[in-house]
Amino acid sequence: QLQLVESGGGLVQAGGSLRLSCAASGRTFSRYAMAWFRQAPGKEREFAAAISWSGDITHYADSVKGRFTISRDNAKNTVSLQMNTLKPEDTAVYYCAANYYGVAAVATNQYPYWGRGTQVTVSS
Repeated sequence: QLQLVESGGGLVQAGGSLRLSCAASGRTFSRYAMAWFRQAPGKEREFAAAISWSGDITHYADSVKGRFTISRDNAKNTVSLQMNTLKPEDTAVYYCAANYYGVAAVATNQYPYWGRGTQVTVSS
């Protein structure tokens, strides 16, 4: 079983930045692809960014492309999401997810492991 714990959320003004981190434990982290999803109130959970097990391949939702950067440190068992130029519509609970296929998938059903989420609120 892989355990995931997110941190780094908070309140920020529009145009500001936040860096989310996800710490993994329990399994060989380097074999897992990792992703960040988000869920705003009253909306379905949506894909934000994903990174392959090796870090060579990344995918981003169009809504965050050019503003968010996903990265991983396999030596530290962490994956991060650097979020710049934040907008009020980025407000959501952000979830870290992992899959053992190693592929940077974009669908929620491709990720069996999830963290509990961290709240990001962007004020206008």
